[in-house]
Amino acid sequence: MVSPHSTLRMKQPARLVAPIAPTQSLPPLGRLSTHSTLRVRQNLQSLRRLYFQASISIPSHAALSICKRSVRHTVQDDMIPDSGYASAEDDKDEDGESFSDGDSDRETEVDLLRADPIERTFAIKWVTGFVARSDLWISAGATETECDERAEILEDAVSLLSAFTGNGQEEDVSLTRTFTFPLGVVPSSSIQPKSAIHVELNDAPLSNDDHTSVGLQSWGSCILFAERISLDPSAFSLSLDPPTKKLRILELGAGTGMLSIVAAKILQAYSIHSEIIATDYHPHVLENLSKNVRTNFPFSPPISVETLDWEHPVYDTAPFDEPFDVILAADVIYHPSHAEWIKRVVERLLVPGGVFWLFIPVRTTGRHEGMAETVDALFSNSGPFHSQEAERLEILHHEEVGRQGGVGRADEGAYRLFKIG
Repeated sequence: MVSPHSTLRMKQPARLVAPIAPTQSLPPLGRLSTHSTLRVRQNLQSLRRLYFQASISIPSHAALSICKRSVRHTVQDDMIPDSGYASAEDDKDEDGESFSDGDSDRETEVDLLRADPIERTFAIKWVTGFVARSDLWISAGATETECDERAEILEDAVSLLSAFTGNGQEEDVSLTRTFTFPLGVVPSSSIQPKSAIHVELNDAPLSNDDHTSVGLQSWGSCILFAERISLDPSAFSLSLDPPTKKLRILELGAGTGMLSIVAAKILQAYSIHSEIIATDYHPHVLENLSKNVRTNFPFSPPISVETLDWEHPVYDTAPFDEPFDVILAADVIYHPSHAEWIKRVVERLLVPGGVFWLFIPVRTTGRHEGMAETVDALFSNSGPFHSQEAERLEILHHEEVGRQGGVGRADEGAYRLFKIG
């Protein structure tokens, strides 16, 4: 291994050399919060150069050979200058000419490492694990600027997963996340179920060129809201009076289906008869949503997945031809029009006396800054009233929720819970 005290030898030609193997260069994810922004950025750049660039040029002082997988070492941050290859450009002489020693043996080593299925699998699993744990790492940034930089690195990691998928050699590089939520008591029920519910979700890689695919991943709002619902189901209308009635629940912008799945598991635990409709619009999101429903309910899923276009909804066919007792939504407003479209849908689909629960982040920076205020404006007593057939909707209660642990993106300063009816 190269000494951390090695110095760059000036005017030496760059050599094409084998980078260190992913199994030896990638830092332990268990201590992710201790890894610097620069270290993680270099790791991701190294993986991208190894697998998605035809050749790799690195300074000769950083020449590292491929480590055998049977050898395991604990490496410290300062012992690996650049995860094996520090520069994407050749060194140049005084006349600007690039050097290359044409080392065919080194080229062969790079090709062998790139083709190694075990190394490739390890690299994909590492990036997948990084994405799963990134919230805590992002929030560990010392300054707002560093948090923003780390959020950009997360986007690069997601892009890298998508690149692996698009390469055609990996059919599934999605991330499986398992959640456990403590289950509270439903006072009207005599049933005492298990003390917790478990949810398994597939977070698929985001599209590089389609920002509307955000529903492919589970965001902080749905995680925090799901935990609150599970702790006190009755407070969020997940109980029946009388108990013989069928509870109809609609989720708007369901994404990975977190809220619908949690609600279904709660109602099953208390043997409450229900009909749950999870909706979204993006075809890839709907496909992933259906997969998550099948994963959590392999036999007779209690959730139906449906397409619902907020801007141009269709109400004349089932299941939207009847109103719902409860409507749920989390982190669904990314444009001022979204709140207005959602209000029209809720006015039409919420039964009189029903409740619309909305949980959204308060973003203080970026292009989505101020979206939470559109809800206050539209659902206040002075807001516009769209339907002459429905009662006026208004905010019955709202609550500010602070950030919790490592949950949520860097631009989410807090959250806001709305009870609308």
